[in-house]
Amino acid sequence: MTFTELSNAIFDKTISDYHTMDNVDAPVNNPYTVKSIEYYLYLKNWIDTVQWHLEDIIRDPDINPQDALGIKRRIDKSNQDRTDLVELIDSYFLDKYKDTKALPDARINTESPAWALDRLSILALKIYHMQQEADRENSSVEHREQAKNKLDTLLTQRRDLSTAIEELLEDIESGKKYMKVYKQMKMYNDPSLNPVLYGKSIK
Repeated sequence: MTFTELSNAIFDKTISDYHTMDNVDAPVNNPYTVKSIEYYLYLKNWIDTVQWHLEDIIRDPDINPQDALGIKRRIDKSNQDRTDLVELIDSYFLDKYKDTKALPDARINTESPAWALDRLSILALKIYHMQQEADRENSSVEHREQAKNKLDTLLTQRRDLSTAIEELLEDIESGKKYMKVYKQMKMYNDPSLNPVLYGKSIK
């Protein structure tokens, strides 16, 4: 099994597990060994899945403004957790390929393996929910056909992205490309960098 086959299988399992409860407050029940790469992939997609549904809830035009504010803050925290997981997964790859010698003409990739996997995780969510729309019996035939066409495109996109990730990992392993990871310096959550937050702290 390739790494992306493993990842896609875990992402699909995570989404299926979430929808047995379909509740943004449901506790995560990660079935994999703690700190294994499978554990981190499952947790990454769980965060994405919960955030997907929080994004749906907050768009309810009748939502109570106070509830919306609480959800917005949950989404902000979720984004930070998501970034932390991506960096953790990249650490796995950095360790895995630490002894690989980059070739003299090796090139850096536009994104790290884990950020590419982040897109693969979101694609799994799009596929799941587009499949729901394609199968929704109380919708029009036209709606289902349009959803089916979009689903076909998403499935093609997942195959293409999976192939690209596998090629990237092969290139890193062979020394044709090298990894260089930058910490995501998010400013809005940092009380020393967000002027609204540090402005309040000095008053």
